[in-house]
Amino acid sequence: MVIAQNLGPAAPRGAVRGEQRSGINLEMPHALGRDIAGRHGAIDAIAPVQRFAQQKPAAFFRMRAGRGGHQRRHNLFCQLDNSCHFDIHPQIVQTMGVMENIIEGTIGEAGGRLDKALADASGLSRERIKALMGEGRVTLSGKPAGQASLKVAPGTPFAIAVPEAAPAEAEAQDIPLNVVFEDEYLIIVDKPTGLVVHPAAGNLDGTLVNALLHHCRDQLSGIGGVARPGIVHRIDKDTSGLLVVAKTDRAHEGLAVQFADHSIERAYRAVVAGKPIPLAGTVTGAIGRSNTNRKKMALVESGRGKHAVTHYRTIEALKGAALVECRLETGRTHQVRVHMSSIGHSLLGDPVYGRTPSAIRPVLQRLGFHRQALHAAELGFVHPVTGETVRFSSPLPDDMRALIDELRQ
Repeated sequence: MVIAQNLGPAAPRGAVRGEQRSGINLEMPHALGRDIAGRHGAIDAIAPVQRFAQQKPAAFFRMRAGRGGHQRRHNLFCQLDNSCHFDIHPQIVQTMGVMENIIEGTIGEAGGRLDKALADASGLSRERIKALMGEGRVTLSGKPAGQASLKVAPGTPFAIAVPEAAPAEAEAQDIPLNVVFEDEYLIIVDKPTGLVVHPAAGNLDGTLVNALLHHCRDQLSGIGGVARPGIVHRIDKDTSGLLVVAKTDRAHEGLAVQFADHSIERAYRAVVAGKPIPLAGTVTGAIGRSNTNRKKMALVESGRGKHAVTHYRTIEALKGAALVECRLETGRTHQVRVHMSSIGHSLLGDPVYGRTPSAIRPVLQRLGFHRQALHAAELGFVHPVTGETVRFSSPLPDDMRALIDELRQ
C-alpha cells in the first residue's frame, strides 16, 4: 500500500507515483494479507479485447453453450495478476440450453495446495472449488483433478467449468425510484440506502431490478441475464447514490468498456473517523478476498487480488471525524471502505471494516445511524450512444446530513 501526498484536488484518474510528489510515500507491508480493522472490507468498442490480448492475463473467462445451445463464444480477458473479477459484464452470450462459465489460466507463482491455489486464481471459494472437483469440472493440464490437497506446481494450466446459475426471472414491482436522468438508452437512478441492486439469495425481490422492470417495461439490456437485466455496476445495499443502468445492449456494452478502462468518473462522499493526515492523498493497495473470511475483502500481497487506487481529499474537519471525498481510479468491491480503513480512517457506522470511536457511538445511536457513511455523489461518462460527455451529481441524503450537523457541534 502506498499513500502519496496530494494537497491539491484529488485527480479523477491516472497513475499516481509517490516519487513524483513532494510528500509522503509510505510502504505498509504489515497491513497486507489481513482483514481491515473491524468486529463484524468518445469510446472504442473494439479496444478492450485488443488491449487485454496484449497483456498476457493470468486467467481469462469465457462462456460456453452446452448441448443444444448455439456455438457462439466470447472471451473476456481479466486484466489481473492472479485472479479474475466479474463485476463488469462487457459481453454475455444469450443462448439456448445450458451455459458454462469457463475460467482458464495458470497456477500462480506460490503454487501449493490445489484448492487454495485455484481459489486465489479464480476468486471462487475453496469449498466451491472442492464441489466443482467432485463434479469433474476442474482440469489440470487437460486432465480431471479431484484431489483438493494435491500439491501443484507454479505455471500449471487449469480450467474450471462453472455451471451458469439459473435464477428465477425477477418480477416487476412498483417500487418508487428517484430517476435523475433517462433516455431511450440508459437511466440514472439515485439509489436510497437499504435497497439491494439485484436479486440474490436472501433478497429475491424488493430490489432495484424489480423496480426497474416495472419502470422500464421490458426495456432493459438483456446482457446481465434474467437476474440482473441492465445492471452494469453495483453499489452496496447500505451505500446510497448514483447508479447507471443500461436499457439497450449497445448501451450496456459501451458503458462496460468505460468501466473496464477506468474512464468512468466516480466520486463518493464519506464520513470517516479522525482527521486524515495528509489532508489529501492517494491510497494504492491491491484488494482481494480475505484469507480468513471469504465474505470480506482485504488488502493482499502483490500478485494477488486486483490493483486498486483511491484518491481522497478532506472537505471538512468534524468533531472526531471528517467529511472526505474519494475519487476512484479503479472500481473494486468495497474499495473505499477497505482503503480508508487501511490508513486508519474507517467509515463511521461501517459494520464490517470499521470500529467507530467510543466518543462517536452515542451520536450514531441517538440518530439511529446503522450503515457505513458512504454516498455515491458524482457520476460522469461518455454517453455510449450519443458520444456526449455527461455528468450527474446527487446531494447527501438526510441521514448523512444529520450526522454531519451533529458532529459539527
